[in-house]
Amino acid sequence: MTNDSSQKGPGASGLYNRIAVLRAERGISRQDLADAMDVNYQTIGFLERGTYSPSLKLALDLAEYFGLPVEAIFSKLPFQPLSQQVYGTGKPKAEPIPESEGKDSA
Repeated sequence: MTNDSSQKGPGASGLYNRIAVLRAERGISRQDLADAMDVNYQTIGFLERGTYSPSLKLALDLAEYFGLPVEAIFSKLPFQPLSQQVYGTGKPKAEPIPESEGKDSA
């Protein structure tokens, strides 16, 4: 069994989400986000851990706050790693240079 934190289960809510990642990349605390959403800061923690399902209004408010479609924040399926989404690959592959291309043919 591998310990890949990007593939954590959806929690009791049945939803995967990117709230913690979005907060981190924007430098927003749970309290700041909670204040903006008019909820308790613990609600943000419950959402991030997947132990609480957001109301439709809260999900839409979060999407508006982050300037993203709701599907970019919540999903019933695990999110693909960013490298896969952007570049179409999970890990960069270093392809060996064929010997004929790496040497001068004098």
